[in-house]
Amino acid sequence: MAVYKARLKEFDDVLELEEINVKVLRKLCFNGIPYERGRRALCWKLLLNYLPLARASWSETLMRKRELYRQFIEEMIVMPGETHIDGSRVDVTFADHPLNSNPDSQWQTFFKDNEVLLQIDKDVRRLCPDISFFQQATDFPCQQVVHSRGIKRLHRRVQHTVLKSANVERKGLGVTKQQIALSVKKAPEDYAPMSEGMEAHWEVVERILFLYAKLNPGQGYVQGMNEIVGPIYYTFACDPDLDWREHAEADCFFCFTNLMGEIRDFFIKSLDEAECGINGMMAKVGEELKNNDIEVWFQLQQQELCPQYYSFRWLTLLLSQEFPLPDVLRIWDSLFADENRFGFLIHICCSMIMLLRNQLLSGDFPANVKLLQNFPSIDIQVVLSKAADLAGLG
Repeated sequence: MAVYKARLKEFDDVLELEEINVKVLRKLCFNGIPYERGRRALCWKLLLNYLPLARASWSETLMRKRELYRQFIEEMIVMPGETHIDGSRVDVTFADHPLNSNPDSQWQTFFKDNEVLLQIDKDVRRLCPDISFFQQATDFPCQQVVHSRGIKRLHRRVQHTVLKSANVERKGLGVTKQQIALSVKKAPEDYAPMSEGMEAHWEVVERILFLYAKLNPGQGYVQGMNEIVGPIYYTFACDPDLDWREHAEADCFFCFTNLMGEIRDFFIKSLDEAECGINGMMAKVGEELKNNDIEVWFQLQQQELCPQYYSFRWLTLLLSQEFPLPDVLRIWDSLFADENRFGFLIHICCSMIMLLRNQLLSGDFPANVKLLQNFPSIDIQVVLSKAADLAGLG
């Protein structure tokens, strides 16, 4: 207990400085961030370059970013011909109507957005199925949305129909060959939307992803992004400080955007073969395994058990599908604190394979694929300690 209290004090001493020492902060966070008093949420905001290191700039930065996000909601979540809250109607001329094929038509944009929104809506309704958090109502619903008489409720814009496969592939950066490997766990039931004046946490995440897709048309939305934004939003929306929690949505949006700026190469198909692309990352996992346990590496080679069968999902989704949420948060403490992001992720993936050494050496191809695609329950500290050893940090 005394050791833990001393560790808490170390964090507080760093976070209360007028100028945050990022090197010291990274070193502390790498070994896990305490969840008490919202320390993890605050550290992630710093490590993901949302908050500046100078505390004096926090207030202005937060005010500016949160107002910008409010404007995004106001300007980008619109329906052509909608009636404003005050009863006045948006001017829609005869030149623009639902059957207008002009690519500049607001209606064409609306219908195109809905194709993306349909996939987002399906994905966010099965976020973290092992916990009830995302099904619950947020304490701080977006007032622009929940009192819009349904106009800005995104889930009302889409019907639950089965998408054609083309719509769920990455646009020039789609899942394609690795579609099976990226498949995510599904909740047994869709999450129900809330009534007027309320909204569930998954509805908030849906809005974040929709706005991200609108603001990043070159990349758009890719299946799996919901698994990246989920843990960040959960961490921010559970902050014990009411002021931080009230603005969890806006803060999460910008942290998610910054993180995607760092890992977007994993999702860009044209960069798959580049060193920074997903194939380059998978090759690094294989190379590290070969250097540290050639017997296991040779076994997987002999069985033609390609990294695409398992490590594609591990790397692309930052292991968010392989472990329970509390373990994912602990892993991400280390990943975000890694100065050479995402080098430590390679070490974690390699350690996961090495910890299954006995089973992999005795298993055949079907057994080993199943084992690697459904990583068994294990103490996350064992995995991280092994990864630290591989990184020379043990």
